[in-house]
Amino acid sequence: MKPNDLIPQWLKESNRWKHLVGGFVLGLLLTFISSLTAAGCLEFKDRQWGGKWDWLDFAATCLGGIVGQAIQLGVIYLIYIKK
Repeated sequence: MKPNDLIPQWLKESNRWKHLVGGFVLGLLLTFISSLTAAGCLEFKDRQWGGKWDWLDFAATCLGGIVGQAIQLGVIYLIYIKK
């Protein structure tokens, strides 16, 4: 089994890994709401340029935002709450 076989197929299509990483960074540095907004803006841009709305790209951006926000909240908890 190759390491490339461990990556899900839907993540290899299009540029979904960029959506996932971008959502993660936004969720980590800002909030999940910012990654949700960015996902909508990216898909709207694709639609305006003649493409179609891709729900998997939207979901990848949101999933990255959720993971980033969870890590952000964990760090905040460890720094400020747990003493």
